[in-house]
Amino acid sequence: MSTALSLRARAHLSATDLRVTRGGQPVLLGVSLTVSPGERLGVVGENGRGKTTLLQVLAGVLAPDAGEVSRAGTIGVADQEMPVGDDRTVGDLIDVELAEVRRVLTAFDESTAALAEGLPGAEQEYERALADAESIGAWEADRRVDVSLAALGAVDDRARPLAGLSVGQRYRIRLACLLGAGHDMLLLDEPTNHLDAAGLDYLTARLREHPGGVVLVSHDRALLSDVVTTVLDLDPTRDGRPRTYGGGYEGYREGRAAERERWETDYRDQQSERRRLADDLSAAQNRLSTGWRPEKGTGKHTRATRAPALVRAVHRRQEALEAQVLDVPKPPMRFQAPPLPAPPGVTLLRADGVEVAGRMRGPQSVHLRAGDRLVVTGPNGAGKSTLLAVLAQRLEPDAGTVQRGGRVGLLSQESPEPSRRPAHEVFDAAMARLVSTGVLAEGERLGLSSLGLLPSQAAHRPVSELSIGQQRRLDLALLLAARPQVVLLDEPTNHLSMALVEELTHALCVTAAAVVMATHDRQLLRDAADWPRLLLR
Repeated sequence: MSTALSLRARAHLSATDLRVTRGGQPVLLGVSLTVSPGERLGVVGENGRGKTTLLQVLAGVLAPDAGEVSRAGTIGVADQEMPVGDDRTVGDLIDVELAEVRRVLTAFDESTAALAEGLPGAEQEYERALADAESIGAWEADRRVDVSLAALGAVDDRARPLAGLSVGQRYRIRLACLLGAGHDMLLLDEPTNHLDAAGLDYLTARLREHPGGVVLVSHDRALLSDVVTTVLDLDPTRDGRPRTYGGGYEGYREGRAAERERWETDYRDQQSERRRLADDLSAAQNRLSTGWRPEKGTGKHTRATRAPALVRAVHRRQEALEAQVLDVPKPPMRFQAPPLPAPPGVTLLRADGVEVAGRMRGPQSVHLRAGDRLVVTGPNGAGKSTLLAVLAQRLEPDAGTVQRGGRVGLLSQESPEPSRRPAHEVFDAAMARLVSTGVLAEGERLGLSSLGLLPSQAAHRPVSELSIGQQRRLDLALLLAARPQVVLLDEPTNHLSMALVEELTHALCVTAAAVVMATHDRQLLRDAADWPRLLLR
């Protein structure tokens, strides 16, 4: 084995029992991991679970409150956000990201000069410098960056000022640098942001062939499925500690589902046992009350003598109830999709030759019956959102006709202006309007909690104070509670957790309603591979 390969093989990144607390609340608790060359660790979890914080700790940017981190080898980091000075150029940014490469090459040049001069110890210094340069492919780094810049669609003119570039353009430049720098370890936070389909394919291929280790924070299920070998899940567990799953993304899905089933089963068993003990205590207390107050006449002395035994029975049952330890917390909510019945064989929605000038290219037609499925695809600007707005009667077409034979509901890409009223009041008011206008019968009215989309604490907060993901969950609740017979979804996975997306995907595949979906989500497109496609160009 060459010295360079030996150095790469010894590279690693590990953490033991990390804890980070902010504002008195734990952000990370009990996180342990090890990443070696060839291993690609996916880090998943809801917003606010500490994924970005974990990357900062692993990179050495943030010191943990407890626990240890061990690093060997070079580390490249791509944060979600990227502050940029106005006076720098593309070349300056490349030099910053390739600073380690530049340092290694400078050290090699100096050691070469020292060797030529025959200085003491120069031979050993030269061997070390050569090994360092070979381990990261230092001489090829700039060429690799150029290749990555082209593949990611990034600006490659090194004289261009950064101030004139968009956030996405600057991000792609930095990502190209990291992919070209030859680091032993890559720490990437949502790297698919700002990438098109070609860029996503290139990133996937490069991460799969990366000889070092990778820690990947992402909500992109397709990237996780294609890349990771192990998954660290920071979402809540029954003991409050994170879980690590082998077997790639599929192993994580299976392991998480099994863990969730065990958690829910144990919780139900404990709750059932507690109810049984409480019922036994209540029955014993009733027997004591009846036995302690005998009716007048015969048998009263016999009843009175039973009282001590009844008292002891009550005490035993009280002790049994108090001794039962509820050590399994309540599991997180599961999404519960309501039934969306639709009359079979009836045309629920028909659009013929609809056009919207300047917003949709060419006339489009759609014909939907109960149970029909349709995926609307096409590049940005092709008119996917416009078509869905026309179908939902939120936008009048300039030409063509739309006929609706059933209730139509639309989940837009973005949430409306958030109300200052609590989420449950907004939901209840919407349900009241649907009942009062005859859209829904009183018996079809749902409560917000029944859908499993917002926990009670969030439901009682003003909508304006909810996270983007929570507002999106409220939008979904309002859509489904209206019992549409045609469900129109515009980028439905935006801002939703992976767990909810999978539950929603299953519900969409089995509902009796017709479903039309516009999305760029690669995994969702895979899951709906057998749905008919309408391509807008």
